[in-house]
Amino acid sequence: MATEPRGADRTYRVKDAYRPRSAQHREIDVPDVYDHSGRLLFTIVFWCALATSVELWWLNTPTGSIRSVADILVAGGRLTGLVGGFLLLTQVLLMSRVRWLERWIGAHSLLIWHRELGGALLFMILGHVALIVVGYSRIAAQPLLPTAWSMITTYEDMVSATLATGILIGISLLAIRSVRRRLPYEFWYFLHLTSYLILLLGYGHQFATGRELSRGGFGTWYWAGLYAFVVLCLIWGRIVAPAWFNLRHRLRVARVTAEGPDMISVYISGRRLDGLDARAGQYFRWRFLTLGCWWQAHPFSLSAAPNEHFLRLTIKVVGDHTERLRGLRPGVRIFAEGPSGVFTAERRRRPRALLIAGGSGIAPIRALLEELPAQTVVIYRARNEDELLFREELDWLAREREAQVWYVLGSRDDAGPRYLFTPKGMRELVDDIRHRDVFLCGPSGLVNTSVRTLRRLRVPRRQIHLDPFEF
Repeated sequence: MATEPRGADRTYRVKDAYRPRSAQHREIDVPDVYDHSGRLLFTIVFWCALATSVELWWLNTPTGSIRSVADILVAGGRLTGLVGGFLLLTQVLLMSRVRWLERWIGAHSLLIWHRELGGALLFMILGHVALIVVGYSRIAAQPLLPTAWSMITTYEDMVSATLATGILIGISLLAIRSVRRRLPYEFWYFLHLTSYLILLLGYGHQFATGRELSRGGFGTWYWAGLYAFVVLCLIWGRIVAPAWFNLRHRLRVARVTAEGPDMISVYISGRRLDGLDARAGQYFRWRFLTLGCWWQAHPFSLSAAPNEHFLRLTIKVVGDHTERLRGLRPGVRIFAEGPSGVFTAERRRRPRALLIAGGSGIAPIRALLEELPAQTVVIYRARNEDELLFREELDWLAREREAQVWYVLGSRDDAGPRYLFTPKGMRELVDDIRHRDVFLCGPSGLVNTSVRTLRRLRVPRRQIHLDPFEF
């Protein structure tokens, strides 16, 4: 069932440490038209650069040089190799964590692009290998395996290229969703770092044996420029920017508090937090420099809007690493990377908003409530009152921000919650829902059901904002 928000006559004593000290002054103005020029520019540059790569193949393929099936196969192998090399550079760029790219595209879109381009990259590289081997086998009039072995052992940098292909295939197989879910986060994280070896191992092969790149001239300089740009972005996003951020802010654990049986909040102090370029709804990758935790960096969202006194993240205890975080002591140093994500008030298009949260998804939603305008509606889904987090804070914020908070309690099979997440039930609760931005964060079942309902209510996709870690 949906429980009524607590009335304004109820008095709650919110601790100063929990109270958003500047809640009334953090509202972000909604732009008249959201600026998508960054994403559009990146898309245009991507396709132009890809077209240039293909044009190099076209210019280096003399008219009349393709006369047989073998020639067609080899030409196709060269073409797929060029496209595959370009997609590999794009994949590494998408993983570089440079802030301008994330702000242009958005964390959720970056994840989708990375996943989709990964499949295309694997297809192109396997196609490149197959077409080249079959083509040269027909030219040499010998079986496939001897041809492949001869190419590996006689052509320059072919051993490293073979290793790169093997790593790519291994990562792709483990990235299958059903397999990926069974892997520990730490194992997947370190395995994914080996994808940089693909770039390193494939570099020599591409410039040593690629006809378009080994002859000097524009092709060589063009691809060398692409590699240099991607590597510089990688160094900046992964090394320089995080090092500068941590030297400037010197983050430390202030205290750890229990929010529930399996939920904790970590309060973080630091220097110059008033100059922190972060927004409610964003996340950092946190590395706690203490025994058993220092070698792992995990993404956790802020559960309170950043302020000059502290940062707060709220964590669900689900494994060994998060269990260790219960015992963090005040003063433990933190190495953080971020802030990241565009699940923020700056992304909204409408003057009003609807927030839908479930489980640990309440953390970024609760933070967002501090920066969204008056008359925001919050729908908080939980099985019972014992699972509700931040209820005292949410009620206080509702009064301060003139918002409505609806606590929707019950199991997934209860009639009340099921009715609420139908088009009719949602419209009864929020009658102007089509004219609101909707921010969603929670279990995948809740998010998927909500999105389907919103689409049936004809809420435009550009007004639906999803936290990237649910996908």
